[in-house]
Amino acid sequence: MSQVHPVKHLVPDPCVMVIFGASGDLTKRKLIPALCNLAKSNLLPPQFAIIGFAFESLTTEAFRQQLTDGLRDFQTSPVDPKAWDWFVERIFYVQGDFSDPAAFERLKQQVATVEQEMHTGGNRFFYMAVAPKFFGPIVEQLGSCCLTNEEGGCWSRVIIEKPFGHDLDSAKKLNKTVKEVLKESQIYRIDHYLGKETVQNLMVFRFANSIFEPIWSRAFVDHVQITAAETVGVEHRGAYYETSGALRDMVPNHLFQLLTLTAMEPPVSFEADAVRGKQAEVLQAIQPPFPEEVLTKMVRGQYGAGGIGGQTMPGYRDEPNVAHDSNTETFVALKLEIDNWRWAGVPFYLRTGKRLAKRNTEITIYFRRTPFVLFRDTPVRDLETNKLVIEIQPAEGISLQFGAKVPGPIMDIGSVKMDFDYVKYFGDSVATGYERLLHDCMVGDATLFQRADMVEAGWSVIQPVLDVWHALPERHFPNYSAGSWGPAEANELLARDGRHWRHIED
Repeated sequence: MSQVHPVKHLVPDPCVMVIFGASGDLTKRKLIPALCNLAKSNLLPPQFAIIGFAFESLTTEAFRQQLTDGLRDFQTSPVDPKAWDWFVERIFYVQGDFSDPAAFERLKQQVATVEQEMHTGGNRFFYMAVAPKFFGPIVEQLGSCCLTNEEGGCWSRVIIEKPFGHDLDSAKKLNKTVKEVLKESQIYRIDHYLGKETVQNLMVFRFANSIFEPIWSRAFVDHVQITAAETVGVEHRGAYYETSGALRDMVPNHLFQLLTLTAMEPPVSFEADAVRGKQAEVLQAIQPPFPEEVLTKMVRGQYGAGGIGGQTMPGYRDEPNVAHDSNTETFVALKLEIDNWRWAGVPFYLRTGKRLAKRNTEITIYFRRTPFVLFRDTPVRDLETNKLVIEIQPAEGISLQFGAKVPGPIMDIGSVKMDFDYVKYFGDSVATGYERLLHDCMVGDATLFQRADMVEAGWSVIQPVLDVWHALPERHFPNYSAGSWGPAEANELLARDGRHWRHIED
């Protein structure tokens, strides 16, 4: 007789959410709409409250009005006015500087008042919607005023946005700082890519379908491509991007999360540490490149002026808050190899960039080509490689490409696809991508959040690249036009191996 395991409770415990940097765009664009969607799905506790903390001089009433105005522009589904009234009554604001102990004492008093009035039971979580330089100081202030203490069965958690450090040393230092105040179980390093349905579906797709897992290895896979392409430029983030660049901004978090979920071994369960342990093993099996390998296996680019959708776009150096002679990369392409029993000899090609031809994030599995000998006396000139494409954004779906005979009297093969589209099968999603992550934090499920060893392992892989690129500044920027698919060197990276990037169709 099969054993039935109980499902984890869906409605979180009563709790207070404190948002640092609450007056910024992230709160009104993503966090509040996501919380409204959770409330609409009955996935918020009735005893729930939000406290915004920021430097701007706002009253609670002004903050509530600011969020109300923002909701009209950014809510992904209609909000019942009565439901929003319920929400607004549970929103509060504390003004203060992130380095001011007195401000944190005011926050502590506000938390105590809200906990008593809203009956939230002493549970709380803190969201860092702030610049990375404030992560450590805020955690230290929270520790000093005892807001992160867990007593009497209550929990306290901290969600930290990316980037977690800007290199290996700073990531280690930040881990050390926050772990002097918090236990690892209290730290939720967020990556909003993992809130997307297709990303979460990767594990289900692999481990719940016996037809795919047996061929998910070097015996059947030729190579893997992961693309995260954006049509937008740096927009208003020029000052931040000048200190970051595409490599730091995208690879150790977004792209490595996609890579580890694609390549990980089956965990013994979907418990957080079981899954994250297998992801960490993948990162630890990637051999950091030698300096000479950085020159041949890593490509960087910067966009110049060009056209996208019939509009002329400026080059990166002409963007606001960007140096006119900037050497910051806006595109990277990497060739990595995972030295373990499943993937030895299978290259993983990663690319990401801004101002590319199309917005698209996908994972493509290229399977090994079958022997051609069977078709040597037929009109067939070549055999298309079977491909499995996992589309993450803007569309979410999975397609499998394989060969089939073209109707007619001669032997000819055509490439056909079987498509699974999330919208077609399950309806259009109204999610922002943050619903699952906020809910998981409230119920204490850290599966989709990075652990300290994962963060440091990711930085260990790209640190040699950062070192070489810092020592040898690029002299040929800009080297690709806005609206293209990046520099020619990215195509050459695969061409040297007899491969090419997948053509992403319109």
